[in-house]
Amino acid sequence: MKAIRRITVRPVLPEPLRPLSRLARNLRWSWHPPTRELFAALDPDRWAAAGGDPVRLLGSVPPARLARLAADEQFLRRLADAAADLGDYLEGDRWYQQQTGDLPAAIAYFSPEFGITAALPQYSGGLGILAGDHLKAASDLGAPLIGVGLLYRHGYFRQSLSHDGWQQEHYPVLDPHELPLSPLREDDGTPTQVRLALPGGRELRARVWRAQVGRVPLLLLDSDVEENDARERDVTDRLYGGGSEHRLLQEMLLGMGGVRALRAYCRITGHPDPEVFHTNEGHAGFLGVERIRELAVQGLDFDAALEAVRAGTVFTTHTPVPAGIDRFDADLVARHFGPDAELPDVDVERVLRLGRETYPGGDQARFNMAVMGLRLGQRANGVSLLHGRVSREMFAGLWPGFDADEVPITAVTNGVHAPTWMAPEVQRLAARAAGERCTEAMLGAGDTDRWDTVAGIPDQDLWQLRGELRGQLVAEVRSRLHASWRQRGAAPAELGWIDAVLDPGVLTIGFARRVPSYKRLTLMLRDRERLTALLLHPERPVQIVVAGKAHPADDGGKRLVQELVRFTDDPRVRHRIVFLPDYGMRMAQRLYPGCDVWLNNPLRPLEACGTSGMKAALNGCLNLSVLDGWWDEWYEADFGWAIPTADGRDAAGHPAGEAGQGRAVLDEERRDDLEAAALYDLLEQRIAPRFYERGPDGLPDRWIEMVRRTLGGLGPKVLAGRMVREYVTRLYAPAAHAHRALDPGAARSLAAWKSRVRAAWPRVAVDHVEASVAASTAELGATHALRVRVRLGDLSPDDVEVQAVTGRVDTEDRITDAASFPLKPASGPDLEDRWTYEGPLTLDRTGPFGYTVRILPSHPLLASGAELGLLAVPGDATGSPAAGEGTGVVLR
Repeated sequence: MKAIRRITVRPVLPEPLRPLSRLARNLRWSWHPPTRELFAALDPDRWAAAGGDPVRLLGSVPPARLARLAADEQFLRRLADAAADLGDYLEGDRWYQQQTGDLPAAIAYFSPEFGITAALPQYSGGLGILAGDHLKAASDLGAPLIGVGLLYRHGYFRQSLSHDGWQQEHYPVLDPHELPLSPLREDDGTPTQVRLALPGGRELRARVWRAQVGRVPLLLLDSDVEENDARERDVTDRLYGGGSEHRLLQEMLLGMGGVRALRAYCRITGHPDPEVFHTNEGHAGFLGVERIRELAVQGLDFDAALEAVRAGTVFTTHTPVPAGIDRFDADLVARHFGPDAELPDVDVERVLRLGRETYPGGDQARFNMAVMGLRLGQRANGVSLLHGRVSREMFAGLWPGFDADEVPITAVTNGVHAPTWMAPEVQRLAARAAGERCTEAMLGAGDTDRWDTVAGIPDQDLWQLRGELRGQLVAEVRSRLHASWRQRGAAPAELGWIDAVLDPGVLTIGFARRVPSYKRLTLMLRDRERLTALLLHPERPVQIVVAGKAHPADDGGKRLVQELVRFTDDPRVRHRIVFLPDYGMRMAQRLYPGCDVWLNNPLRPLEACGTSGMKAALNGCLNLSVLDGWWDEWYEADFGWAIPTADGRDAAGHPAGEAGQGRAVLDEERRDDLEAAALYDLLEQRIAPRFYERGPDGLPDRWIEMVRRTLGGLGPKVLAGRMVREYVTRLYAPAAHAHRALDPGAARSLAAWKSRVRAAWPRVAVDHVEASVAASTAELGATHALRVRVRLGDLSPDDVEVQAVTGRVDTEDRITDAASFPLKPASGPDLEDRWTYEGPLTLDRTGPFGYTVRILPSHPLLASGAELGLLAVPGDATGSPAAGEGTGVVLR
């Protein structure tokens, strides 16, 4: 019979064991092996049955066992040590507290998903895992972050396979009371709720749950409350589910409701209000709208409030393709704001302007969440250097007249949380080389000084470790494969072959990720006979472990999964290549360490970062990838191999293309054939021979040296600690300073100044440019006088900066590798209302050299000269933004 109500009965721990509850409720256990080992000691069998989840474990241990442990002096000493260690971790000064300078007192980090641990399944893929690693690294560094997200009652989905290999989705119900969460409560004990007004007089309410991620609180909003109608209760039903209005409500709840939950948390706990708000992808962009509403209540008009909000906001974009951005019908957004819904006192058109695609090729009937993120954030970044360049090109239309290189989007390359993703066996080996305390500093706080100790690990130890990890993966694969085939309907008697699947001594390649088409799950199948020959090579065989989920609505991705599964089902090769369903954190933590090579073959440059390869590298796994994302930035031959691409660049990233002519291959089939062939060549001719080659001592010396260089050279670069330190110094601290500078008076003044500059800009123009360069050739290092006459209309020299821009020129006389420097006002205004600016022009580069001049708005509170998207250049008679062309003079 089915129960009519579900109640979670919590265990009552004996008094000596009460610290176990605190240890279980702080998710630091997920990256702290000693704490996990303590919980495993409670009851090893139940620990395994609970999937390594302390909350579930404590709910299953019999009272008699708890009573025995409460009298076990040895266990109690271990418990006391673990509790004291957690206390020291939470209260002691760390990297952030040791910094000089005025850093933000609190930082809010908003994300639609968080991958902290498999015990809290609130993630779908890389975005969520990155967010989880960000919080964990911030905790290790002592950075005062507060995470804000949604609590999805069905998570993303659990994946299985049908008999014919078609992906099946399952949505288990998650009970918050059985998760490592606690409700946020008011002082009177009632659960905290936030509310959003909806069209038609409806209301969306959400309860607030709190997870503790080390030192970092994570607030999760849950709409499944009794006061909501059925539609509203389902708003947080599942991650990335539902139609447009469903998604819009999720993102309004995340952004606007998230700010309200954050304010409640700070009020209840006394935590400082955040000075900086970090929007992790556009899904949380409405947080800026809510903050504008807050300031409007305090008396600021919309424009002044917008300036104040922008100053303290950081926006991170994660997608390199427009199709990956959430876009809503503008009319749908309009219905959810204005008199009948949220922001009744704000002109709806002002809200819509934040997300309208007002650039060439944009659709002004659509509301673009990434565009809103960029307009609401004074500081923005991509997640690798290459992705930063791609993002500047993709969003250049928001800054008309500026070259893509000057678009104010920087890059902070992602990192991964080493204590989470480095296998305990690897951590122990590092500890032997560097010492326990040094290892914690290396992996957690991001101290890079000790990574050179890896060079001293003996070859035999490294190779023995690699073999041990590979063996663990083989055992894991066989267990998961057996369970998968049982789900597909196979009888136990049919599955004896699984006991021979994979070989602990064979070169093992891993490939696991989401399955959108651009990641090319099936590129390895382009030439099946050639792949089969590699798998079954009599002397140098290869084995491949594949995992991945397609979005439930992506039938194309599901067909790719089915195509691969059907190949892995072939009795000829099924012992050498496997597909494991239900890819998630728990599987990944076995998969990365156990592989020798990590494969990544997306369409370049569509991989924003690709952190799975970083996690593999931290375990001594070598990367085999196209030069995309982080691999484009940090690839060296010592760390692995670059797959040549047919996008017009060679394996070193230089222009090459088909036949070395620097041309990209436009035919998709031809491109995939070329890149698959390059992949097979690398495996056949370079990777497998090196793995199986043995030196005089019987060890693969050259392979081991690559493992050593990967650990020592890539290790300190791929850390989430390095990433968070960059966010703090390059983005959070400047944003906090800008936030403090924009008090209400300064915000009003800046908004008024921008309005005045925009109104006056059509009359700003470069009138005349002259330089004392007599000929079209000149000597390197020569300096000449540059004189410019400009018209400023109603503006003054204090409102603008007149710049000279110099650099090499291409065949179309466009300046490349440009450098700019300001010119100084020399006189004016004259009788024709013109100002004269002067400065030295130094010819500092050989070859074709060019210069031009331009006028930009200038104000101390701007983060970039491009911020307003206003520019005047020679030949632009009206002063309106030109298309960026126009080199003043070219010297050849």
